[in-house]
Amino acid sequence: MSLAKKVVLLGHFGVGKTSLLRRYVDEAFSEEYLVTVGVHVKKKDVLVDGNEMSLIIWDIEGNTSIDKARNSYLLGTHGFIYVFDITRPESYESIQGELDYLEKHFKGVPVCKVGNKADLFTQEFSESFFKDEPFNGCIFTSAKTGDKVNELFAEIATNML
Repeated sequence: MSLAKKVVLLGHFGVGKTSLLRRYVDEAFSEEYLVTVGVHVKKKDVLVDGNEMSLIIWDIEGNTSIDKARNSYLLGTHGFIYVFDITRPESYESIQGELDYLEKHFKGVPVCKVGNKADLFTQEFSESFFKDEPFNGCIFTSAKTGDKVNELFAEIATNML
């Protein structure tokens, strides 16, 4: 029997949530920017520590703040992936407040922090620039190249077990 776990991708518009999802589930990438309106849901079956798990991944429309997201999109979430664009400060300057909101309203639900578009900088630069709280434990991914995308989803799956 497979466990079904709901994962919600959060973050500003244009940070690469849809691209990360497409890279992970479909192993595809497109340079074309498509705005997500409402929610797009995809499923991927994975094996985590010997357990079959169905990840039901919700890619919700980008908002400048989580509290602007429809509550119905967030209900029943087992794990969050908070995505920011490392090239756009406005997508991460309020990250601590966003993480505090999740902690307050979704106590105990794991959150993975993701700096996307890491192909535009060296890994060393990203890790040194984003060394302070609240970026500790952040994964730097590239939906374009696929770098660390599988590791990101493996981490959230493991954290939800």
